[in-house]
Amino acid sequence: MAILIILGIVVFALAVLPQMWVQRVLAQHRHDRADIPGTGGEFARHVLDGMKLDHVGVEESKIGDHYDPAAKVVRLSPEHLRGRSLAAMVVAAHEVGHAMQDATGYRPLAARTRLAKQANTIQRVGSVVMLTAPIMLAIAKAPGLVLVQVVAGAAILGSTVLMHLLTLPVEMDASFRRALPLLKEGRYLDDNDMPAARSILRAAAFTYVAAAAYTLLDVAQWARIILRR
Repeated sequence: MAILIILGIVVFALAVLPQMWVQRVLAQHRHDRADIPGTGGEFARHVLDGMKLDHVGVEESKIGDHYDPAAKVVRLSPEHLRGRSLAAMVVAAHEVGHAMQDATGYRPLAARTRLAKQANTIQRVGSVVMLTAPIMLAIAKAPGLVLVQVVAGAAILGSTVLMHLLTLPVEMDASFRRALPLLKEGRYLDDNDMPAARSILRAAAFTYVAAAAYTLLDVAQWARIILRR
């Protein structure tokens, strides 16, 4: 029992702490500043047009900042689309970095896009597998079969963790090989803002690590529910 409690604490910490860190970094720099001439959305549009990527749209997102390779759209949360903050500007640069990857045929981005589609299906299947385990126990009266279902479901859900971790190089490339040089070479930020910009870019890249950690927590919660039954 003590081992399970310790494991639960570790899993919870891994799931919550990365997300807390990301939110803390963004919160430190989300206040509007008079010296920033435009919103995050306007900055994204300006940079895209400057790179002849006028076919890439800029839209508001209700599900977080991201670039959609299929629709060719940079999507920003309301606070980053309309905000005149350092966070809005830098996060917009990060998402534009993904548009740059797409425009240059960056293969890891294409692979990540395929994996993301598969992960959505895998998660749905995994949830169904684990949800039906108690039903199978009632019908088949075979605890061993249920154990197989639980292990299989956990493995399926856990595979999304691997998917998110594999996308980290794509995120780091968007932040530090695309967005950071863009901000520096374009002289869009004062030198005093560059350390903060690096922190924001790192947080933007590690958003997927936080997502992977939450998937791990989801697996643990499902396992606890099934084992209690």
